[in-house]
Amino acid sequence: MSATPDRRTGIDPRGPRFAAGITALLLLVDLFLGLTGLPTQRDADGTWALAKASLAQRVLDPAFLLLLVTALLFLWGVLSPRTAPWGVLYRRVVQPRLTPATELEDPRPPRFAQGVGLFVVAIGLVLQLLGVPWALPIAAAAAFVATFLNAAFGLCLGCQLYLLLQRFGIVGRARPAAV
Repeated sequence: MSATPDRRTGIDPRGPRFAAGITALLLLVDLFLGLTGLPTQRDADGTWALAKASLAQRVLDPAFLLLLVTALLFLWGVLSPRTAPWGVLYRRVVQPRLTPATELEDPRPPRFAQGVGLFVVAIGLVLQLLGVPWALPIAAAAAFVATFLNAAFGLCLGCQLYLLLQRFGIVGRARPAAV
């Protein structure tokens, strides 16, 4: 990704991919719930059901609740990546069964990517609360595409965005290589 981290600061790149796989599964379920639930339904008179729904109905919609849980997991990954559930599961259960990573990566781009995911799903959540039809499934779909690309192909869109912003000096400077 960026400057090569040393053993003390780098992370196993398979960890974020593992987390992305679980998150992609959650988002896929959420996308299904959103496409079959309140955000996309029309009433008999042709108006959007979400527009007529009370705030409580919007909040208690299963797609909203699952996306809220996903947003909280993204937030956890931003605030404390070492204690985030998927990272702990990877380090304690999966990583000991694998050969040691040959290269480590800078933890800042994946952490930034968690923030991007949080931003995307937060927009869907807020727009659902405001009664905007289709907003929640569209946000879930966008986040799903990004997490799927990371899990399946190792292409982390948020990480790429971080590196682009880093080149322009908008986010953290590159760390010097370990000697």
